[in-house]
This record gives sequence, C-alpha cells and structure tokens, in this order.
Amino acid sequence: MKTYKLFTPKKVGAIELKNRIVMAPMTRCRAIGNIPNELMAEYYKQRSNAGLIISEGTSPSPNGLGYARMPGIFSKQQVEGWKKTTEAVHKNGGKIIVQLMHSGRISHPLNMQEGTQILAPSAVKAAGQMWTDSKGLQDFMVPKEMTTQDILHAKTEYITAAENALFAGFDGVELHSANGYLLEEFLSPISNVRKDNYGGSIENRCRFVIEVVTSVAQAIGKEKTGIRLSPYGVASDMPHYPGIDAAYDYLSKELDKLDIAYIHLVDHSAMGAPPVPLEIKKLIRHNFKNTLILCGGYDKESAEAAIESGLTDLVAFGRPFINNPDLVERFKNNWSLSQDLNMDLFYTADEKGYTDYPFHKV
Repeated sequence: MKTYKLFTPKKVGAIELKNRIVMAPMTRCRAIGNIPNELMAEYYKQRSNAGLIISEGTSPSPNGLGYARMPGIFSKQQVEGWKKTTEAVHKNGGKIIVQLMHSGRISHPLNMQEGTQILAPSAVKAAGQMWTDSKGLQDFMVPKEMTTQDILHAKTEYITAAENALFAGFDGVELHSANGYLLEEFLSPISNVRKDNYGGSIENRCRFVIEVVTSVAQAIGKEKTGIRLSPYGVASDMPHYPGIDAAYDYLSKELDKLDIAYIHLVDHSAMGAPPVPLEIKKLIRHNFKNTLILCGGYDKESAEAAIESGLTDLVAFGRPFINNPDLVERFKNNWSLSQDLNMDLFYTADEKGYTDYPFHKV
C-alpha cells in the first residue's frame, strides 16, 4: 500500500505540523462588527485536522478593512475574539496562523469605520464593485495615495497586529501580498505609479513589502513569519505586466535573505485566472531555501505528486475544506469528497453553508 508524504509531519519555521495539508485562507465574512466570534471558532475547530490552518484575511488596522464583516486584529475585543478560535483549534490538536490582510484600495467606506481612509500606493481606482451590507454592490472608489508618513504608519500597524496575533494565541503570521491587496498593490507598476523610493524600479516597488516582512519578522520571530504571493493572479484588477517574472525573481531572493518560515504561492488558474508558469514556481523554489506551500486546484494525488517531485513542501486546499470539514480523514481513508457546495452561502452571515456541512458517515 502506498505511503503518502502528504500525511507525514513537517516542521515549518517554529511550527511542528502533523501533516502537510494546509487549509488555505478563505474570506467568509462571519465577523459581525469585525469581531471574531464563537461561530468562527467552531468553523476552524471542525477543520483542525489540517496540518496547518491559515485564517481568513484579517485586517491589521481600521484603514485595512475591506469586505463586509471582515475580522480585524487591531482592537482588544478582536484579540479576545480570536482567542476563542485559537484555543478551540489547539485543543483539537491543530495549528493556526493568522493572515494579515490590509485591503488597500479593495474596500468601500460603507464597510469601514468612521474616520478611516481607503489607502493605496497611488490614486489608481480598481475596476469592479464591492459588496456592502447597507447598499449592496458599490463601485470601488479612488483611493488616497499614501504619503511617506502613511507608509510608516501602516508598517507599525502590521507590527502591532503581528504582536496581537501572538497575544491571541496564533502560532504565527502570514502577510498577504497577493490577490490585489495593499502589499501586492505596491508590487505592480499598474497600481503603483509612484515617483519616490517606493515606485518605479522593481527594487523600489518591492521595498514596502520587504520592509513590512522585515519588521514583522523582527517583532515576532522570522520562524513565525510567512508570506503569500500570487504572480500572474488577476484578482482585484491586477492585470499582467511586463517584467513580472523579474519582479518575483528579485522578491523571492530578498525574502530568502530574511530567512522567514515560508512562501505560500497561489495559482488561481483553477478559477479561470492565467496559470502561474511552472518555471516561476521552480524559480521561487530555487531562490527560497525554506518551506514552500503551493495552492490552487490540487486534489490528493496531484498534491502528493507535487510534494514527491520536490516542487513543494506542503499543499494548501481551499474550497474542498468548505464542504468537507474532515478533508484530511477523507483523503486518508479514500472516502469520497462531498460535492454539495453552495457558493451562494460563501459570504453570508450565519452558520448555513459554514458550520453545517456534514462529516463523513462510516
């Protein structure tokens, strides 16, 4: 009988994982008032057989709130709320890290608190719309171009949020530099048209990301710090640009120098985006000596093949975890996966389509 590497332990930075299956971060919009709650704790607890859970995008600051009912980790109430989740996951033998996601220009004032601003590297409006609970779909707005002071302030917010994550009981932090949010907005010459040290050349466009990663790693430990990247991703109006390969070649080499725990590389081609070329995956794998997590459209066999080939160390699964809370056990026992997935309930506010998917019955 075949022995799967997928089910073998792996140490990622300071975190000992019981298997190499990662639950990918997924926006689920259940944090009423932006405060994590018991319902969310139950959701993550149900899925704690994963070697590692990466939480949904969680804002490091009031300015970083984007989606309706998106959790934050910048207030005492939010830290206390997240403790319910981390305690539930740890009690069930799991490990969980928080994904810090500053939404940047992908936001709307109706989803934010009073006195906040939609910030971005440049005053470039994203195409598309954002759901708001009070007025339905609304067009994105032109963001405020960040001043040097805004950039400095955002960095301190990331540091505080990372420290709050440890207070809340998380095992580490993932910095969301993918999918068109603030950190990736700095990387792209389409969303970043700055003329100062944070714009123009590849080195300048990568500067903010590297500074944030450096600051967070110094604050909580490089062995508890990871980053998510999505080269070739087009989410949140991030078109392809010339020089994208060179940008990620440079960035992955700089991240390697920082000796952080992992890079989490997402490929959205299973959802219709352009595929991340194999050459780019291999390039980042070559440039970065620590753990690599790949995510995007994998099943059990293709995940195992990717690990066995040496292309990756761990594989993250997203949607299969939504309607298969016991995904790891289903993989281990060759039980069929549930196909009953209600996409209309992905971002609603209650337990339906969230904690009510059944476990496999033997």
